[in-house]
Amino acid sequence: MTSPDLPDVVALARALIGTESITPATGGVFDVLEGALTPLGFAIERFVAGEAPDGPVENLIAVREGGGPHFAFAGHVDVVPPGAGWTSDAFAPEIRGDLLYGRGAVDMKGAIAAFVAAVARAQTDGTISLLITGDEEGPAIHGTAAIIDRLREHGLSPDVCLVGEPTSVARLGDMVKIGRRGSVNIWISVPGRQGHVAYPHLADNPIPKLVAALAAIDALVLDTGSDWFQPSNIELTDLEVGNPATNVIPAHASARLSIRFNDLQRGEDLVRRIEALVHAHAPDASVVARISGEAFLTGPGAFSALIGDAVEARTGLRPELSTTGGTSDARFLSALCPVVEFGLVNATMHKLDEAVAISDLHMLTDIYADILRRVAG
Repeated sequence: MTSPDLPDVVALARALIGTESITPATGGVFDVLEGALTPLGFAIERFVAGEAPDGPVENLIAVREGGGPHFAFAGHVDVVPPGAGWTSDAFAPEIRGDLLYGRGAVDMKGAIAAFVAAVARAQTDGTISLLITGDEEGPAIHGTAAIIDRLREHGLSPDVCLVGEPTSVARLGDMVKIGRRGSVNIWISVPGRQGHVAYPHLADNPIPKLVAALAAIDALVLDTGSDWFQPSNIELTDLEVGNPATNVIPAHASARLSIRFNDLQRGEDLVRRIEALVHAHAPDASVVARISGEAFLTGPGAFSALIGDAVEARTGLRPELSTTGGTSDARFLSALCPVVEFGLVNATMHKLDEAVAISDLHMLTDIYADILRRVAG
């Protein structure tokens, strides 16, 4: 049974889910978290970073000083929009059977609630911090990156960091993430000269140039993968001309690419390769890139083994070490210290009727408490 003096993981998860926090999250959801952490002895710093169009973003750093290793837990309280078609209100958490329903139940308010409940139960001597952003699901420019800047200003340096993303696949504890691929988006715009299709010599059609460039890009084989990563891939995600007329050669054509890359590649190198291919076919084209993060790997070692031991002790499963999936804020935190991601089953994240098993919330709390004792005890 839960002591009345300790936070209840289900009650806290419901309170967090019940506070609407579509990205970027502000205000109320941070109030809930601060209210749970302050009685546990944490010093709370809330700050806003950035300006429009990618900000402002609210973030929270909670620190409880100790004499041992510094263990950081990182996560986000913002959620994606719920969309239409939910069985019940996405921001009115509801227990039906063995499941707690609501936007953020899995990604990742449930894990945050579990970690807070775990901190209350684990008797540790080390320093513990929570690094919580209001913008992971959005541009993620003024979120965790800004938290890292603030940590450096304060001279705080975690020894290890656990990110509570929903990494489990079929059963809680079957997978942890020890790395992520990098990500870069590229916008290509090819100018032309508008004209009548009957007089092509008086116009300059940008479409064949763009198509030739895209064909060359599509033919690229970046690599065949590495020890811990699948092959890097380039995907065409948008193609636009916007020409309403059938007898007009258009004045421009554009496309967008998304590249997910492994630890054999670097974002800037990939951008230069794409630029060279585009300009070979369309010298006047513009190429604009945004690198969301580089690939990173926390190689199998003491920290991942410790987490595996804690998971196995509670579940009987030895988690698979993986680098699959999309990006996460671990890509930023990897610059500070070894980072591993472990959290709830991800089957319903970003879906209608997102839900977490009540038993998984309690089990994750136990696992997090065990990890805390092993690291910071």
